[in-house]
Amino acid sequence: MEKNLYKFIIKHSLRQQVIITLLSVASFIPYYYYLSMPKTIINEGIAGKGVHYPVDLFGLGVVDLGKVDYLMVLCLGFLFLVLVQQAFKYAINVFQGIAGERMLRRLRYDLYCHVLRFPLPTFRKTSQGEIIPMIIAEVEPVGGFIGESFALPIFQGGMLLVIFGFLLIQNPVMALAAVALYPIQFYIVPKLQRRVRALGKERIKNQRRLSDRIGETVTGVVELHTHDGSNRMLADFSKKLGVSYWIRVEIFQRKFVIKFVNNFIQQLGPFFFYTIGGYFVIKGQMDVGTVIAAVNAHKEMAAPWKELLNHYQTREDVKQKYEQVVSQFEPQGLKPATDILEEPAEPVSLAGPVVTSNLALSDDQGVTVLDNVAVTLPWPARVAVVGGSGREEFLQTLARLHEPTRGKVSINGRVLADLPETVTGRQLAYVGASAHIFNATLGDNLFLGLRQRPVHEKQRDDEAKRLYAREMTELQASGNILYDVDADWTDYRRAGAESPEQLTQRAIKALQVAAFDDDVYQLGMRGTINPKQQFRLAEQVLEARRAFRSRLADSDIADLVEGWDPGRYNSNATVAENLMFGTARDGAYDVDNLARDPHILKVLDEVGLRDRFVQIGYDVASTMVELFADLPPDHEFFQQFSFISSEDLPEYKDMLARARPDALGQLREEDRVRLMSLPFKLILARHRLGHFDEAEREQILKARKIFADTLPPERRASIAFFDPETFNASASIVDNILFGRVAYGQAQAQEKIGRVMADVIEHGGLREPIIAVGFQFEVGIAGARLGAAQRQKLAIARALLKQPDWLMLSESTASLDPRSHAAVLRQMLEQRQGAGLVWSLQRAADAAGFDMVLVFEEGHLVAQGNYAELAEHNARFKHLLAG
Repeated sequence: MEKNLYKFIIKHSLRQQVIITLLSVASFIPYYYYLSMPKTIINEGIAGKGVHYPVDLFGLGVVDLGKVDYLMVLCLGFLFLVLVQQAFKYAINVFQGIAGERMLRRLRYDLYCHVLRFPLPTFRKTSQGEIIPMIIAEVEPVGGFIGESFALPIFQGGMLLVIFGFLLIQNPVMALAAVALYPIQFYIVPKLQRRVRALGKERIKNQRRLSDRIGETVTGVVELHTHDGSNRMLADFSKKLGVSYWIRVEIFQRKFVIKFVNNFIQQLGPFFFYTIGGYFVIKGQMDVGTVIAAVNAHKEMAAPWKELLNHYQTREDVKQKYEQVVSQFEPQGLKPATDILEEPAEPVSLAGPVVTSNLALSDDQGVTVLDNVAVTLPWPARVAVVGGSGREEFLQTLARLHEPTRGKVSINGRVLADLPETVTGRQLAYVGASAHIFNATLGDNLFLGLRQRPVHEKQRDDEAKRLYAREMTELQASGNILYDVDADWTDYRRAGAESPEQLTQRAIKALQVAAFDDDVYQLGMRGTINPKQQFRLAEQVLEARRAFRSRLADSDIADLVEGWDPGRYNSNATVAENLMFGTARDGAYDVDNLARDPHILKVLDEVGLRDRFVQIGYDVASTMVELFADLPPDHEFFQQFSFISSEDLPEYKDMLARARPDALGQLREEDRVRLMSLPFKLILARHRLGHFDEAEREQILKARKIFADTLPPERRASIAFFDPETFNASASIVDNILFGRVAYGQAQAQEKIGRVMADVIEHGGLREPIIAVGFQFEVGIAGARLGAAQRQKLAIARALLKQPDWLMLSESTASLDPRSHAAVLRQMLEQRQGAGLVWSLQRAADAAGFDMVLVFEEGHLVAQGNYAELAEHNARFKHLLAG
């Protein structure tokens, strides 16, 4: 990146700057006539001074006009000049805005590209709380300035010269009086502004520290709560806020001084005009029109002069910000842009031996973490790395995540430092002890290693093609990468597949090796699908539903599930589910809002249950308050039996104190709604509070039919009704197969049903399609919706799926339980036969199944060989085994 702001501007926007400058210069001619027109209107059009009729109109020829007609022509001419002047300003501003935004887009893109090329040690010294504001907020003013960097001083300076020339022609003395104090102003204001800029720089640094502290708080909130560190953090944050506060106070004080000086000097101009101009008019040496035109011209002078001063101040601020940001994004060891952007001329294979010679690595403080490591790893080989410090850095260096301080790494005869990331990022893979998962779907994370370039173009209609072509043109103009993010980026062949179906099979095998397939299967069971887009899968689920219902005829499990029957009340479902007999979509019929819904209330009125719901709500609230009032908020009974949270319980207690059982109709509307919402949550088989007798359940069934028959057309899409022969798009796959509710209180009901359902799914060939549904699961920020072990398994599967020549694992199963660790270890050794595997292990005993073992101690390679030899002859390895 260019370190000088103006070099950056000229390099990437010279053409736009020339166009804006030419427009600015072209606007000066009509602007001069715009300034002189008021004098002509007053002296000639109104006073008739020096006018002979018929009139020679603007030197174009004699026109037969009366006095009023001539005045109207002059006024229309003035209006025309106003329109011309505004048209020039509009065109200049639009070009400036486009040029500025385009350059801001380029700048942010370049900075983000630099982040992707930072060497790893940079991220130990620079937090995301510092990087994010620099890319997003701090460079924002740069974009606005770039658009006006050349045009504004030329345009506004030119306007000043035009105005000064006009005043000079009218009266040299008044012209000189108008600008006499400008040099003083130009000298004083920048000096006052210099301190403001320094304060602004300090404010930016403090804002970065604030951002960093906020980011740290979000990341470490568990530790803060664990150790009651909130007050200390609040005090520290308050101190940093105080620094910003006093900086801002001083900035305001100095800015108001600058404003005072500017305004005072600006108002001296009219003083001189009225004094000098008035004197000349009284003496008969000047006409009134000239004075008025001069006053108007001076008013016009204020705006460009102010713009020039602001531009100068902004220029210094923006130059400072730009240079400061660029310096932060040029760390030592920054990789060239070609490292991540350019494709190799020919495919490069790293399926060969690894050779390190005199390999040394130092951290960001100059401490040696690897020293003189020389080793050859044959191809193919499964290599275990055990021992002390240096193991992780050794594997990261083999994966080209670190550049050696000394020595080199060669793989298959190619020096690793000479290869771009477009080779090493595809042929090598590394998984650390704590892998990062992106805030996307599980599938997006799983297929990350297969998505380096667009493979298949996205099909677009004519309008979409036009918009896409426009965006590609803008991408090129902004210097951004010319790739279509909406295209299909998945390289199926890299995973050994030829189609999406084969890729799914390959992905499932990778999940199996990582012992993650059962987890994804469970996620898929809880997921939903669109039956219109996945018609075949929806049909298979319906077939599984029928097979499951057939299996339920078995007397041992017949009573474990109460199915959905249009003519029967389901005692194991909520009252709301029984009434709507369907699954709500889009939150339109959320259970907490049913007591407010006009259609629901109308249906309850028709069957005479509205007042009864209020009464039941009162009884339920009374029971809940009586049972749970004395329990601690975190008591398990709140989760198991109460549908009033511990936070809401006091409000219900206060409401019951206001209500009278015999006058519930007189309750205020908000209280009635709160009471009515409770019965909708009742599950009769579970809560057994004695409400909704058989007659009232019949009324619910009657209300069910009325609700469906009278549902407004615009609300029909908000409910997916239960139908034995239809897939319910709003329900999960497991609920679609179950098509009912598990009976409450039956011993081991979930386990028995789970076994039957698993058998049905296996026989129906549904397991793999359901795992594929699990690929659509949104994992949350940094994979927060997955457990630590699940995130690690996903990272291992992601690395396996792209079939790297060499796979490096650094204690990658540390967060797994012993059983899962053993399974992954066994399956990984089997899967990587005939390929390269280097695994840094926590336990030396796990190295028994590897072809080769490396032993590290304090950054030195102290032993190498096969497991049996080292176990018998090497004291250090024996010590590790004993430990």
